[in-house]
Amino acid sequence: MAAYQARLKQFEDVLKEEVIDSKNLRKLCFNGCPFECGYRSVCWKLLLNYLPCKRCEWDDFLSKQRKLYTHFIDEMIVKPGLDASTGTHQDDHPLNPNPNSNWGTFFKDNEMLLQIDKDCRRLCPDLFFFQKATDYPCKDIIHADSRVETLRKRVEQCVLQSETIKVDRKGNYNKVLSRRKVSEEYMVLPDGHEAHWEVVERILFIYSKLNPGQGYVQGMNEIVGPLYYCFAADPIKECRENAEADSFFCFMNLMSEIRDLFIKTLDADSQCGIGYMMQHFSDMLQSSDQRLYQRIEELNIKPQFYAFRWLTLLLSQEFPLPDVMRIWDSLFADDRRFHFLKCICCAMLIEVRDEIIQGDFPHVMKLIQNVQDKVDLQKLFQLSVIYRRAFGLIAILNGERK
Repeated sequence: MAAYQARLKQFEDVLKEEVIDSKNLRKLCFNGCPFECGYRSVCWKLLLNYLPCKRCEWDDFLSKQRKLYTHFIDEMIVKPGLDASTGTHQDDHPLNPNPNSNWGTFFKDNEMLLQIDKDCRRLCPDLFFFQKATDYPCKDIIHADSRVETLRKRVEQCVLQSETIKVDRKGNYNKVLSRRKVSEEYMVLPDGHEAHWEVVERILFIYSKLNPGQGYVQGMNEIVGPLYYCFAADPIKECRENAEADSFFCFMNLMSEIRDLFIKTLDADSQCGIGYMMQHFSDMLQSSDQRLYQRIEELNIKPQFYAFRWLTLLLSQEFPLPDVMRIWDSLFADDRRFHFLKCICCAMLIEVRDEIIQGDFPHVMKLIQNVQDKVDLQKLFQLSVIYRRAFGLIAILNGERK
């Protein structure tokens, strides 16, 4: 307990400096950010280059960014038939062929929104948090007369009724009435309330509208989810109240670094796509453990079968959310964060190398896809740090920076 209190004091000292020492902050955060006093929240905002290093600039900067996000909502989530700037009714209708028609934009957006809604509804299914109502719903949506609409209602899952005819042994026909939903059962909150997953849905929708060249790609919900949870569960009220806007901008900054992983056209020949990153991961594994690499090659288990998800989603689907957040503490703190991510992925395989070498294809595939059940997180970090140092020295000797 004394050691932990001393560690909290270290974070307090670093974060109260007039100009944040980023090097010292990264060193502290690499070993894990405490949840107390909102330290993890503010550290992530600094590590993701959202907050400026000068403390005196924080209040004005946050106020400006949060107002900007509110402006995005007002401009991009508008009921069809209303003018985005004035909120007045336009001479518009669903069959209007005009390319500037709000209805045309509405229908096009809904194609994207269907996938966002589906993914956000099932975000972290083992955690009830995202199904709960937020204490801070969007002010522009909770009012019935608002021109901004709730995205959920655009794609609300309807209840279908069906009748099944069954015949008993005597030849009698019986009708059995059944009710089912198009998708899984979800808790529906009354008007004026929003679940946390609906907030994540709006973040992704606005991001997609601002980035039409990329749009929404399945899996982005797994990236923004932990960010939003970190801010929305913060012990400080102001942080919780503005979790949506802060999550949006942190997500934007993080996606600016990893967006190439979500672009399918960037193949192995590119120096920045997921194909190249998986190849680099395979090369690292081969350098770390030649026998393990050869066995995986013999079984014809391609990195696409497992490493694709590990690398693009930053391991967010491989571990429980508290462990994911601990992993992200180190990833965000590392100035070569995606290099360290590949070191963790190598360590995950090496931790179960004996089973891989001795197993057949079905066993190894199942093992790799559920490797988180076999590894100890603390031991995994220790091994990852060893590889990080080793590959770092190799990169320096080869004159590489990434």
